[in-house]
Amino acid sequence: MSVALTKGGNVSLSRQAPGLRVARIGLGWTVGAGYDLDASALLCGADGKVGADRNFVFFNNLRSPDGSVRHQGGSGGGADREQIEVRLAEVSADVERIVFAVAIYDAAQRRQSFGQVRGAYVRVIDPDGGTEVARYDVAPEAGSETAMVFGELYRHGADWKFRAVGQGYAAGLAGIAADFGVDVLQPAPAAPPAPVSAAAPVSAAAKPAGSAGPPAPPAPVVPAAAPPVPQTPTAPGSSPVTCFFDPSHGAGTTAVLWSPQWGVPRQIETCVACAQRVQTTVPPFYTPQQGYPQPVPQQGYPQAPGQQVQQGQGGGRRFGAGALIGAGAAGLVGGALLNEAFDDGPEVVVNNYYEDDGLF
Repeated sequence: MSVALTKGGNVSLSRQAPGLRVARIGLGWTVGAGYDLDASALLCGADGKVGADRNFVFFNNLRSPDGSVRHQGGSGGGADREQIEVRLAEVSADVERIVFAVAIYDAAQRRQSFGQVRGAYVRVIDPDGGTEVARYDVAPEAGSETAMVFGELYRHGADWKFRAVGQGYAAGLAGIAADFGVDVLQPAPAAPPAPVSAAAPVSAAAKPAGSAGPPAPPAPVVPAAAPPVPQTPTAPGSSPVTCFFDPSHGAGTTAVLWSPQWGVPRQIETCVACAQRVQTTVPPFYTPQQGYPQPVPQQGYPQAPGQQVQQGQGGGRRFGAGALIGAGAAGLVGGALLNEAFDDGPEVVVNNYYEDDGLF
């Protein structure tokens, strides 16, 4: 006769089912369409933690390392949704208890919880005789739970007992795993493929093909980071060089080869943003950005040092006082020399036009 347990209650398997060799744990529930629940088992030591990640038995790791705990899925038939088989005599001596949990797959994204789950239960079955040894009907306390520990097998001296637990977790299977020391639920960053060994950690990031429920969404593709821009170190004790194009941009930390619109290419010190603009524009057609001080090309001939050329509103040129005085002095001297040269010669008439002689 099956023993009906309440939360916190326990039963001795050796007394209730003498000679029991295999304890088959049946777990069941009733849900609507779009729900996917998964059962799991955690083999814990005296400290209440799993000794290794492989002691977490679930849809991506169907057997414990010693083979004593085996996930059967729903292959056992009957009303059970999933079954987990425990071969009591083969359980490692360092395993003190085996915890049985059920979690809603992808509950956070689907906004699902045990508040919508009905008729949840866990039972212990003797597979040799097909009889039910004990049963516990699980009821959530808050309704917001996304994972629950239904029950557990634990050692009591040389005996095995089963306890009804009914503890809920709002963080899903990840919360249960963290509570029992499993570090396999968060997807690891991308890494080069490596040979899989027996001690490799299991992954619960996605369900395998063929299992119930939709597959997990693919990991987002992260674009490759741009190559770092080489930095020019500043000599100890020296003042930092400001950005060539605009000192307000800060220090010129990057050396780049700049091809100006006028002149030859040369190396300059700029900020990182300006360096990227220079490096991504085909020279010599680098387009200056707004706000950079640019040289203003002057009309006419190059001016001698010291002359100041200004653009007038009418487009003409105006000269500084020094330039005008110099030009006047040069005119007086030149006039005197010309007068001296032509005093004794014939009168020369200079025509300021070309005659139409057919050359042009």
